[in-house]
Amino acid sequence: MSTNNQPQDRFKAVWLIFFVLGLGTLLPWNFFMTATQYFTSRLQSAENGSALERSGASTQEPPRVSSPSALAGAFNNFMTLCAMLPLLLFTCLNSLVHQRIPQRVRILGSLLAILLLFMITAALVRVPLQPLPFFVLTMVKIVLINSFGAILQGSLFGLAGLLPISYTAPIMSGQGLAGTFAALAMICAIASGSELSESAFGYFVTACVVIVLAVLCYVVLPKLEFFRYYQVQDKNEYRVGEGPTEQETKMDLIQKREESGHGDEKETVVSSTQTPLKSGSVISIFKSIWDLALSACFVFTVTIGIFPAVAADVKSSIAGSSTWGKYFIPVSCFLTFNIFDWAGRSLTAICMWPGKDSRWLPALVLARLIFVPAVMLCNVQPRQNLPVLFAHDAWFLLINALFAFSNGYLASLCMCFGPKKVNAMEAETAGAVMAFFLSLGLALGAIFSFLFRTIV
Repeated sequence: MSTNNQPQDRFKAVWLIFFVLGLGTLLPWNFFMTATQYFTSRLQSAENGSALERSGASTQEPPRVSSPSALAGAFNNFMTLCAMLPLLLFTCLNSLVHQRIPQRVRILGSLLAILLLFMITAALVRVPLQPLPFFVLTMVKIVLINSFGAILQGSLFGLAGLLPISYTAPIMSGQGLAGTFAALAMICAIASGSELSESAFGYFVTACVVIVLAVLCYVVLPKLEFFRYYQVQDKNEYRVGEGPTEQETKMDLIQKREESGHGDEKETVVSSTQTPLKSGSVISIFKSIWDLALSACFVFTVTIGIFPAVAADVKSSIAGSSTWGKYFIPVSCFLTFNIFDWAGRSLTAICMWPGKDSRWLPALVLARLIFVPAVMLCNVQPRQNLPVLFAHDAWFLLINALFAFSNGYLASLCMCFGPKKVNAMEAETAGAVMAFFLSLGLALGAIFSFLFRTIV
């Protein structure tokens, strides 16, 4: 197909829409992660949540904070587990039913469901609840948010597949920014000097605003000429006898089956009458990408095993009675991690070393194991078994920054290289296999987080 009449993405409108959709995909989960202090304060309260710990000096006498209850102490672990297991389950489910349910229903329905859940979360800030019902209700919301989030994310990447390859980048950028945005919102809430309940209400409402913006962007998307052009192109024949160009989409490569059946020897050209790949071919595809699939799984197993279940419990050794104590976790843990994770993801746009066949890649992935004892030997409190070797705040900042950067960079390399190790017709299946192992790594990390926190 000639690209002479290809419309332009005026004002980068489609690019920006995919950026906002990427932001809306992970922002809800990141807000839950950065809201740890609010949730644990509600669980520690013995007076139906009315005695929340102040985040600023709004009273003359500092409030008395009770010792963390069993629910508060286990909150990070259960939060991670209740998020990652549904993510794994619904990633698989979405791959099975995505052809039976219209894409508009999956994307718009998931966004509206997440919006409703966040509206309920914001409303419950004003509702007094006993710790146990509050804990159960919060876990149910986390399960639902991540279930719909898994469907939304899988559907969104499928939608981006209709466009040129460069339009996957804004989704990744938006997702990378989501964590940073949530951490900044939490820092601003703390700086306001209000109660934790008031601060939590503020950034839950902010999450609702971002989700509404994502809904509006998705509604506008089909009206844009640039997007409609690629929707029509997807239904027509594609150029034959040429290698993929920058204007060709991922779907162009996957749907070579619609071509006329001629081309050079290096192309995989399939007749439109050819039957689909058999299920047994998934095994052969896995044999081609098993090293990258397991590497992606291992990267996220290590990351989720430590962050936030262990990292969020690191305490400042230099804050004393200064205000740095209030900002230590939001800045040194969440903001630092998300900024460097985003930087690692972004670096793959200009540098992709080591290559997909290099032995350095799995070696670097395995080397990330060093961050497990490194973080546990920071000033994690309370602790029972291990000594503190890296007590100073600067050590934790450095370790967390390297930990996050390596996560973003190595995970992005694995996910980019996976589909490139198979032929074009198998790329979609290879991507699904990589997504499954990514989710598996998240789930395994959630399980190991209990062990890692207990060891400390």
